[in-house]
Amino acid sequence: MNNSKEILLKNPYKHNGTITSTVLKKTSSKFTKKAYIESYGCQMNFSDSEVVASILSSNDYEITSKPEDASLILINTCSIRDKAEQRIRKRLNDFNHLKKNNSKIKIGVLGCMAERVKHKFLEEEKIVDIVVGPDSYKDLPNLIEKAKNNIEAVNVILSKNETYGNISPIRINSNNISAFVSITRGCDNMCTFCVVPFTRGRERSRDPNSIINEIYSLEKKGFKELTLLGQNVDSYLWYGGGLKKDFSNASDLQKKTSISFDKLLKLIAETFPKMRIRFSTSNPQDMTTEVIKIMMLYENICKHIHLPFQSGSNRILKKMNRLYTREEYIALIKKIRKLIPDCGISHDIITGFPSENEKDHEDTLSLMEYVKYDFGYMFAYSERPGTLASRKYEDNVSLTIKKRRLTEIINLQQKHSHIRMKSFIGKTICVLVEKNSKKSDLKWSGRTTQNTVVVFEKKNFKIGDFVDVKIKDCTSGTLLGDAISYSKSI
Repeated sequence: MNNSKEILLKNPYKHNGTITSTVLKKTSSKFTKKAYIESYGCQMNFSDSEVVASILSSNDYEITSKPEDASLILINTCSIRDKAEQRIRKRLNDFNHLKKNNSKIKIGVLGCMAERVKHKFLEEEKIVDIVVGPDSYKDLPNLIEKAKNNIEAVNVILSKNETYGNISPIRINSNNISAFVSITRGCDNMCTFCVVPFTRGRERSRDPNSIINEIYSLEKKGFKELTLLGQNVDSYLWYGGGLKKDFSNASDLQKKTSISFDKLLKLIAETFPKMRIRFSTSNPQDMTTEVIKIMMLYENICKHIHLPFQSGSNRILKKMNRLYTREEYIALIKKIRKLIPDCGISHDIITGFPSENEKDHEDTLSLMEYVKYDFGYMFAYSERPGTLASRKYEDNVSLTIKKRRLTEIINLQQKHSHIRMKSFIGKTICVLVEKNSKKSDLKWSGRTTQNTVVVFEKKNFKIGDFVDVKIKDCTSGTLLGDAISYSKSI
């Protein structure tokens, strides 16, 4: 496939209810049907939508930006918080008028919410015809045919080996500069608040050869940056297939030739020296010194780590089943700062977890004060059905207290973000040009190796260029500077 592409996209790097629709300009007469895809949630969902677009394209579907033009409407869903699910249900209601005007339109729900609600979705949302879990996208053509024949079209069977490694995703980046590359699926950590192990299944790693081949394809198409994705990338382990938990039964040869995340990262950095490499997300309990050292050694590995800590309280961390302590987390931060002094660090925080008291909250604030994160994603606890926390712990922190604590956390993060931003003033840094600035078509917007957004005058530079920019000013979320020259670094 070499179809030209464009995209309607709002901040693909954000973790919360983000929406994107994919647009493929028709370049082949093979397309006989149109489909509309809308995605919510984490980066993995965006990556999955690229897989879905590829599967549909191979089955004669053209992807359109207008739901009213489509005979098939698919929503790739997020189930991480109740608010995300409610937003999806509201969006389904928005499509109701299309279904009333054209009964032939089929509407499908994909992803984590589909996996969680399963067959009940057809009863709860009358306009839904197709329900597909994250491991069942290859079955979409069959399910579409079932729906056309008024047969129940549900496939939410979790797989122990599906990684979609043999599918070439259709990219949905408007500038063809940055791309997501999935390396693991599922999660084995079983944090008590998290629904992911139940909606995405057991952790399994993708064949490194298929990862390298996908990146070769990206390089050939002119992409300049990739983000390696997984619920927990540091747990990547390839020894010939199968679940990570079965590694103890692997042969001596398999163990000797196995590839861990640090080895994969090194392999990609050396194979593609002219491409920027990012990765997300890391779990503090699994991040190794070897990974940090590889980041330090290779210029093309971006100096940014997303390192969720969720709570600064050891008591709450234990109830969350986060398998590290506050002290161990701080030791990891110290190691990162020592080996990579200019490394950007971001976080996830959940406030208002069951039984969280003011001391626990203060522990979170004090950890933030110690690290002074570049940015983060902050949420009030939302009970998720099926998780251990929902079964074992009473959601006994009032909404009023949750909101107040969340406000305090957000305000402190904004303060720290501004401090981190001001530290760049006067420095000249390399920026990858990605798109027009939101506020002016006369300016470019790009990101540094630390994942910091920079805005500057366009001059003669273009999207995809690496540019040295001298920073003159900043806000709490953006650096403002003057472009000096093409950069010799990346």
